[in-house]
Amino acid sequence: MGADRLAAEIAGFAADKKAQSIIEVDLRALVSYADYLIVASGNTERQTKAIHDGIDEGMRHTHGIRPRRVEGLVERQWILMDYLDVVVHIFTPVTREFYRLEALWGEAPVRALEQAEPVPALAELAGT
Repeated sequence: MGADRLAAEIAGFAADKKAQSIIEVDLRALVSYADYLIVASGNTERQTKAIHDGIDEGMRHTHGIRPRRVEGLVERQWILMDYLDVVVHIFTPVTREFYRLEALWGEAPVRALEQAEPVPALAELAGT
């Protein structure tokens, strides 16, 4: 699966869990260690964990892949999921505003994914 499709699916799984302010940062022309960042917000620490769980379950169920590394599950204010070509950052609003990660990549193309395509229910994918 290409990195662009992987990013789109991850954004869809985040949207399924009502993530807000989902953006895709295109890093392909800037760095060699990742193609895209997906940045999203959850209103609470509980929701950031639910977004993480939705992405993890969806990617595992539909593609049999897990993130190479996950950070921040204990604090739940900034959860990082590393899928190699796509790195996912899930923030609470206060933490996202404090770190302003999008501003660090100011020269990178950014695409808002507010209308990220929801992924069909996992039960539908399983054929049940």
